[in-house]
Parts: sequence; structure tokens; C-alpha cells
Amino acid sequence: MESVLVHLRKLRVDLLLLFSLLGLMVFGATFILSAAMDQYEIEPLLNTYFFRQLGFYAVGLTLGLFFTVVDYHRLAGWARMAYWITIILLILVLIPGIGVVRYGAQRWFDLGITLIQPSEFAKLAFIFALADFLTRPNEEMLMPGVFLKALGMTALPFLLILKEPDLGSSLVFFPIGTAMMFVAGVPLRFLGKFLGASTVVVLFVIINALYFPADWRISLQEYQRQRLLVYFDKDFAPPNATPVERKAARELQRERTHNIRQAEISVGSGGLTGKGWGQGPQTRLGYLPRGVAHNDFIFSVIAEETGFLGSIAVLALYTIILLKGMQIAAEARDRLGKLLAVGVVALIFCHVFVNIGMHLRVMPVTGIPLPLLSYGGSSVLSSLIAIAVLQNVQLHKKSY
Repeated sequence: MESVLVHLRKLRVDLLLLFSLLGLMVFGATFILSAAMDQYEIEPLLNTYFFRQLGFYAVGLTLGLFFTVVDYHRLAGWARMAYWITIILLILVLIPGIGVVRYGAQRWFDLGITLIQPSEFAKLAFIFALADFLTRPNEEMLMPGVFLKALGMTALPFLLILKEPDLGSSLVFFPIGTAMMFVAGVPLRFLGKFLGASTVVVLFVIINALYFPADWRISLQEYQRQRLLVYFDKDFAPPNATPVERKAARELQRERTHNIRQAEISVGSGGLTGKGWGQGPQTRLGYLPRGVAHNDFIFSVIAEETGFLGSIAVLALYTIILLKGMQIAAEARDRLGKLLAVGVVALIFCHVFVNIGMHLRVMPVTGIPLPLLSYGGSSVLSSLIAIAVLQNVQLHKKSY
């Protein structure tokens, strides 16, 4: 074991980053096994979520090795092509008969053995393409045209993913793009005007969805409006509703709030040390719905079964990865490496903050996965590749 560690140090592998990554994968596999335990009674062992996730980890680590050892400057040479390929895939997935519809959304390609969600890979392609685009002389960063083009590169995948619809995944593009533009040296007056305008638009959409009569509302998906009503604890029934309509609205509201209520109960009931692996009653008895426990709500399973201490351990592992990413960005020898690291840090932070935040009602419920913990091939592969990019920048920082 000691010789392996020595060899890894010679290769300049960041061991803290590596062990944090492995720690999250152990948490993910262990609690996906617990969350979907009833599946093993009806499915062949190799077709269970647990073994599929192990397969995704194996493929992701293999791809991650490639994205670690190939110099990120060479990878950036393919960035714009990758960006436009993912844009084409995001268009194709919206075409009936090509994209697969699940839970009312058309986000996946069915490859037979698994589903692929192109939006997850679009995030990585976007980070590479924007980093490559923003790697230019400082005086060019002061030009409004550069800012507008960068904004257009951000808006295009955002609009296509929003159309699927997938509000959670679409919204992460703007924080990532804004962070990268800020670090690249885009003038604060440009970013300030954009953030100000964005804030006004977001506030208008929220107020419109919550308070405007039906004839005056903008065209939000109804499930999106209902999630806002749940988040702000607003009555589903309009003020002039009849008793029958109000009763139906209360039933719908109970249905729409069920997942998040059960998630909150799971998190709160874990106490200090949790109920024990596989012993969480919320998960075992199906109060936390089995269809979401192993993916978007995996943190609730962990919190219930390992308690406060296990939850803090998960947060600590993410914090280590984020802090190492910020250190790698600070120590990068060129702008391209710095921007790639900043983009990856912003991507991971957005996913962790939004996913865990929704368990605590800090954020609205969105279908955004928790990196490396939630079940899902596309999410696992893109997360492992993203962290491999951080290691890549660290590995090659002394080459230039």
C-alpha cells in the first residue's frame, strides 16, 4: 500500500482529492444499496441499481483517467466541436421518437442497456468551450462583443435544456458562466448589469407565478409553478375557489409536498448517529418514495441512517473537493487551466448546494442529482470527468 502511495505522489496525484472522491463513491454505492434494498427481491442481481452504479463508477474512472493524463490544452482544442455536438444532441433529444419521455420530461436517449442524459455532458462541454473562448488578451475582455458572445454560449444550452423541461440543470449554466467570466476579467459593469437584469426577471417570474391570475401568467410548466407554491408555502387554491375546488387543491398540495415532507422527516429523524444502515423506517417502509430515494433524495437516506455525523462527513468530502479545486485554480499557470478549474468548482458547488438545499427547504425541489452519490450513469460519468479535469490542471501546471 505504501509503495502505491509513493508512486501516486511521484505522478503528482493529489491524494486528498483522490481519497475524497473515493469516499463519496463508497457513500454512494453503500446507500444506493440500502435505498433500493427491496429491488433485490424482484430483479436479477446484476440488473439492480447498486451493480449498475458500480458499472458507472468503473466506466467513469476509466474516462477520468483519460481526462487526467491528456494535457488539458490538447483537450481544449476539441472544446468548440464538443460544445456544438452537445447542442445538436440537446436538439435531437427534443424530437419525438428520438428522445425518451420519463416523468413528463424528454431528456434522455435510450441506448438499450441504459439511458443517457445529454444535458449532463453539455455542462462539461460548455465549461471547456467557454474557458477556451475566454482565454484571450486582457484588452479583448473589455470589449462588449466578447461578453455578449460568452452570454450567448451560456444561453443556448440553457434554453434547450429548459425546453425539455429541466429547470434545475438549465439554471446551473448561468452561475458557472458568470463565475468563469468574472475570473477571466470581464468588466464588473457588464456582469453587474446582467445580474441585475436576471434578478428582476427571476423576481417577476416568481411574483407572476404566485400572485397573478391564470390569464395573466407567463407560460411556466404547471409542475414548475406548483414547486414554487410548495417552496413559498402558498395555497394551491385560488382566492375565489369553491369548497369542492379548494378540497381538490388541498389534495393536490399534499401530493406535491409529499416527497419534500418525507425528506425533511428523514433528515430530522436521523439524530446524531442515525438509525443504522438499512434500518431507516422512512426508507424501508416507503414513506420516502422508492422511485426517488436512490437518486435525487439519496442525501435523505444517508441522513436518516447515519445521522448528523454521516451528513457532516458527506459535506466534509464535498468541501475538500471544492477547496482543492479553488487551490488548483489559484495555482494554475495559465488562464485556461484557471478557468477550467473555476468552472468545475462552480458546477459541483451548484449541484451540491441545490440538491442538499432542497432537503432543508433552502431551495425549491428540482431534479438535480447529488454528484457521485445519486444513482445515474450520465451524472456519475460527468462528475468523474469533471474532477479528473481538476487533477489534470494540477498535474500539468509545471509543464508551462
